[in-house]
Amino acid sequence: MPLIWGYAWPDDVQALLMKPYNYSMGILALVVAATTAKHFTDSLNRDMPKNNQINFISTMIAAIVGLLLFSSDFISIKLTDPALTAEGFADGYLGSKGLLTAFLAAFIVGWVYKFCVSRNITIRMPEEVPPNISQTFKDLIPFSLSIIVFWLVDWAFRSAFGFCVAKGIITVFQPLFSAADGYLGLALIYGMMSLFWFVGVHGPSIVEPAIEAALLAGMTDNLAAVQAGQHAAHVLSLSSQYFVVCLGGTGATFVAVLMFAFLAKSKQLKAVGRAAAIPVMFNVNEPFLFGAPIVLNPVFFVPFILAPVVNIWVFKVFIDVLGMNGMIYTLPWTTPGPLGIILGLALQPLAFVFLAVVLVLDFVIYLPFFKVYDAEKCEEEANTETELIEERAAEAAHQIKVGSGTAKAEDAPKAAKSAPAGDLEGLNGKRVLVLCAGGGTSGLLANALAKAAKAKGIDLTTAAGSYGAHLDIMPDYDLVVLAPQVASYLPDLEKDAARMDVKVAACEGKQYIDLSRDGEASLAFVKAILDGE
Repeated sequence: MPLIWGYAWPDDVQALLMKPYNYSMGILALVVAATTAKHFTDSLNRDMPKNNQINFISTMIAAIVGLLLFSSDFISIKLTDPALTAEGFADGYLGSKGLLTAFLAAFIVGWVYKFCVSRNITIRMPEEVPPNISQTFKDLIPFSLSIIVFWLVDWAFRSAFGFCVAKGIITVFQPLFSAADGYLGLALIYGMMSLFWFVGVHGPSIVEPAIEAALLAGMTDNLAAVQAGQHAAHVLSLSSQYFVVCLGGTGATFVAVLMFAFLAKSKQLKAVGRAAAIPVMFNVNEPFLFGAPIVLNPVFFVPFILAPVVNIWVFKVFIDVLGMNGMIYTLPWTTPGPLGIILGLALQPLAFVFLAVVLVLDFVIYLPFFKVYDAEKCEEEANTETELIEERAAEAAHQIKVGSGTAKAEDAPKAAKSAPAGDLEGLNGKRVLVLCAGGGTSGLLANALAKAAKAKGIDLTTAAGSYGAHLDIMPDYDLVVLAPQVASYLPDLEKDAARMDVKVAACEGKQYIDLSRDGEASLAFVKAILDGE
């Protein structure tokens, strides 16, 4: 609940309002243990025979039990009545502080289950026994072995150090978290994130798993500090990554896209900027990255790496030197960047100053490189127009000379693109799923397909989603298309598709943007894949 400009709720009201938070964010590690075990099991099953798969329900339960063994201490409190005792367990490591332990528990379970199931170290029942009963017995040995491993490790660790495994993991990693919160650590983390994106790989999906525990712990600690009347000093947090580092998307492109839209002299850059401005405002900047392009464009290498680092450094200065509280609230990553900064910082007066400063700095960083690229494009367009004028003049002269009735040159691309509606009738009843990293970019192509199909009277079902959350719904589709930033996952997707009889494809950067802008071309692309061309 908002804690703005020094106002604080009364303690009883605060306790009531925080209860939903405590039973959602407060059990985050418990949820992560289960979901990580599920996805890890899905990954292991890719290489397992179809008739000998690992049961993900069993691994999820085992991971939850393992986390509780690793992180919870028994509590017993004597009540006023000597005959009564309140018992329970401590939940301090079931929230963001227990995330690393949750990952560890999920991986241990996965490895134990794969060891047992792949070697048939299970209880096998006769064929006459119903499958659900057989599965229960099949899971009995790996489940029991997993719990024994957790139990023995927990006992040995507590005997040696006097505290739980979860506390030990936090103690070991705390120096790394502190180092990551420094100027060098921040530059390394977010410089690498931008570098990965620059070469066409989704940077956050590579870097974020390594720092996710620190990001969530920073948010939790900041909120707890403000509630206790202390300074929220953590720079590294989920919201600072969403809205400070990725102001407009990876590369801090919020200001850059507005430059393209309103300052570019090049017709091409102006068109790209105006088409991509709205998505970038909601932190979906792939249309800009691939449309400009920024990715693999040497002109923008320096500002694309530098702007996010400068933003987070300035943010750290405001926190460490000027006394501004760090990010307190987590908002959806698609919240417009400037609004995310203001709300995430709980409307602090310094938040407005900080926003103005980073917008100006990003403008200064991108401006010289933008001017160079704009000049290059203007020169290209001038040369192209000259060649086109000469080509049309020659064609006109040829038509006058021989009396030809050929089509004009500018009509050729339209003729080439047009396709008879009958050629696309094979798409009727088909279902297409488009995947990206966070479910934002994938909507561009899915929407283009849906709009073009509707215009042509084709019954085509399209949907957008994020890679990693696709396995359960994948069998419902005929084709799955990967956006360019997750194209590196194609080999794994092909393994999943082979088991489900689903076709898959991946797009390159410019190809994806072109398809998302040309519905008819996107329909032709989908049909070619489905037809095996």
